[in-house]
Amino acid sequence: MKKFVLAIAALACWQVAFGAAPAASQPRAQHGAQVRQTIQLSDGWRFIQDANVEGAEKPEFDARHWSVVQVPHTWNRVGFYLPDPASHVNRAEHINKVQGIGWYRHTFTAPAGSKGKRAWLQFDAASRAAEVWLNGTRLGEHKGGFSRFRFDATAALNYGAPNVLAVRVDNTAPAPGSSTADLAPLAGDFFVHGGLYRPASLVFTDPVHIDMLDFGGPGVYATTKSISGKQAEVEVRTKLRNDSQSPSNIQLSARLIDARGKSVASAVQKLALQPGEGLERAQTLKLSNARLWQGTEDPYLYTLRVELRSASGKLLDAFDHAFGIRQMRFDADKGFFLNGKPRRLLGVGFHQDQEGKGWALSRQDVEDSVAIIREMGANSIRLTHYQHRQWIHELADRHGLILWDEIGLVTAWTSTPGFVANIRQQLQELIRQNYNHPSVAVWSIANEVDFGSSRPDFLGGPTKSASSPMPLLKMLNALAKSEDPSRPTTLATCCEESGMPDVPTTVEAVDLAGANRYFGWYSKTPAELGPHLDMLRAKHPAQPLAVTEYGAGGATSIHTDDPLGGPIDSRGRTQPEGYLSWLHEQTWPTLAAKPYLWGTWLWVGFDFATTRRQEGDSDDINTKGLVTYDRKLKKDAYFFYKANWTNTPTVHINGRRYVDRAYAVTDVRVYSNAPSTELTLNGRSLGAKSDCADRVCVWPAVRLAAGSNDLLATGKFASGEVQDAIQWKLAESAANAFRIDSGAIVAASAGANRYGSDAFFEGGAAGSANKPGGRGRAPVVVQISGTQAQPLVASYREGAFKYRVPVNNGQYTVALTFVEPSAAAGERRFDVIANGTRSLADVDIAAAAGAPLTAITRSFPVTVSKGLLELEFKPTKGQAIVSAVEISR
Repeated sequence: MKKFVLAIAALACWQVAFGAAPAASQPRAQHGAQVRQTIQLSDGWRFIQDANVEGAEKPEFDARHWSVVQVPHTWNRVGFYLPDPASHVNRAEHINKVQGIGWYRHTFTAPAGSKGKRAWLQFDAASRAAEVWLNGTRLGEHKGGFSRFRFDATAALNYGAPNVLAVRVDNTAPAPGSSTADLAPLAGDFFVHGGLYRPASLVFTDPVHIDMLDFGGPGVYATTKSISGKQAEVEVRTKLRNDSQSPSNIQLSARLIDARGKSVASAVQKLALQPGEGLERAQTLKLSNARLWQGTEDPYLYTLRVELRSASGKLLDAFDHAFGIRQMRFDADKGFFLNGKPRRLLGVGFHQDQEGKGWALSRQDVEDSVAIIREMGANSIRLTHYQHRQWIHELADRHGLILWDEIGLVTAWTSTPGFVANIRQQLQELIRQNYNHPSVAVWSIANEVDFGSSRPDFLGGPTKSASSPMPLLKMLNALAKSEDPSRPTTLATCCEESGMPDVPTTVEAVDLAGANRYFGWYSKTPAELGPHLDMLRAKHPAQPLAVTEYGAGGATSIHTDDPLGGPIDSRGRTQPEGYLSWLHEQTWPTLAAKPYLWGTWLWVGFDFATTRRQEGDSDDINTKGLVTYDRKLKKDAYFFYKANWTNTPTVHINGRRYVDRAYAVTDVRVYSNAPSTELTLNGRSLGAKSDCADRVCVWPAVRLAAGSNDLLATGKFASGEVQDAIQWKLAESAANAFRIDSGAIVAASAGANRYGSDAFFEGGAAGSANKPGGRGRAPVVVQISGTQAQPLVASYREGAFKYRVPVNNGQYTVALTFVEPSAAAGERRFDVIANGTRSLADVDIAAAAGAPLTAITRSFPVTVSKGLLELEFKPTKGQAIVSAVEISR
């Protein structure tokens, strides 16, 4: 069979019974009283971060000296930007990266009128593990930091009187012998915050109720079984419990209600429940004129209402769920289909933290992040690398976004019974709690567990004996299938065909393949990505393939004059924003040209916290986001996708944060989806560009004036003009001089003279006299004699190459700085030719300097008459080399 084709269908669940308010455009059934009562436990908590507290679970314990906090809450604050700390909430002096024990206590009064009901304490998440006491009675423990869990609090609750709730939370980093040794994730390039970071509540139900202890799930699970024309069939499975002391004859009903409030399908069933009995019943709802959930085009949501009534008609329990009817299909040749129509999934990876708040986000915070993602045109989100909160699933249902849901099996694993049990539990919680959302397309069971024995140092180092993850993956795949046969399984790989030793082919364990590939960042070049994807497809021709991560770091305060001027430092500080833009410009057209890809998710939507990195202009932040950690700045690359992925009129001038320019001549790049875009400089038109390829309009070699330079881009759309304006500045000293840091993508500081990064070159290769430090380690800086500007002269351009510098006509002095990295006298010799004249002959740096790693400078005059100075470095033995070029009057 050439293709793997899998049809899946599901319904969305919106649990308004737990206080989730649907948007005004969404249906909400108003059929009978809301029988459940929910009390939010948010204000007035006491908290202490201390592992040595004794007796805090006892009601009489005095916690008045503890801090007063509001739940959601986390004690961690991780990651900060180095520049302009006053503009950020997170600063070095405010950071808290401690992982360990935190205690919470809360006093509340339960309504006296609720006596006779069942009482449930519900936590939407607690990281990583939580132990709960009510009035000194231990209710239980939950292991896993990302899912909802509930405890039956009925027997321990005081009605009409104060109750003392104590919660011990533990986010200790997993290690052999630790309290969290068996809790996933064991590793990963993200920080696991601690605390009660999602809402907590007290819920009252009738003793006869929809099951509240089903892995934190709703107890109601609905699936679209078929769609034929306008007709659809929906299966609704409901799990019931009788926690009373008497038998109960009940009526179970399920109804579909459209957005106008009209019931369009229903089913009723009578049954008897014995005391202490639990059972599951399935009902079929048939629609004769179904309106489908069509993703972003028409995310239509019905209301599913499930009711339990007594024999006399009394309402015992009820749930309202917003849901959508849809079918999904994945094809190895043609990609993703929604309700029979091809749909390219375009999205971002997403982590659940934000500067100043960590994981303890409000619903508005989540809505704001989703709005930013939608604005750029994404129709999908990869929820990584753990189970995310219900709010983002509800928003995805409402807006028609397609979701990739994932558990915390990341990078590392063990085969201990405790770990296997925990990861099984996390998968069951993920599926049951998110089963009903139409937005959820796939269940991902792992991320990058195919490093083999070559796991990088920054993720814990190589493994001496890497056991195969395949048995674990096959078990999880089977579990996912048993929990939800309607959706496919998937995972994300890093290393297939990487050349690393002992790499398992993990995609063989699942239905759909996902590839995390950083071509042009961690390895290879963007041009090699296309052939690599074709190779993966040819290797697994029947398996649909997606690209689940690609991207680069980008620091908004670090700039380059040419993203190809020198090597990028994927684990260090040299990560200019301009390189991030360039890499996405190179990568997206390749992905867009692959119709067999069922989805692509760039990495990542927002910068996020990790203690694995000191990179770019930040500490403990992964800077691959298209938006900064605090959501304040959208990087240039964000607008590249907005111009490509949306019809929203978009015009954006790149390099807006690179205000003080190093060179008087530069290309101007504008992301625009306008039919015609005009650029003006200081009020003078530089011409218009029409229908720019990949939405990138380029005005080459724009000459700036000393002082301020006002750039204005105007896109002309059928609906009118859209403009973007920025201002660049050029120092007088740079107006008639070019100082080039050869071989550097980011120019080094060189005292009084301002240098730009390597630019205006043709040919050659960038290099450095400094020694590489290995993956995850900083370069080893070498000493260079004869200079006080080691960072400037350590980099170089080498080979047979030219510089074509657009200087104004006139008389100039050219000063070239050379450093011999390692060659002996006579091993490297070359000429320097300026506009056809041999200005330096038979240069032998080692002989002239007397030793390697010694800087020398040679100068000569030139006359420029045609607005261009061409400096040719022509080797006669070995390779030519130069570390710095200065052209000045």
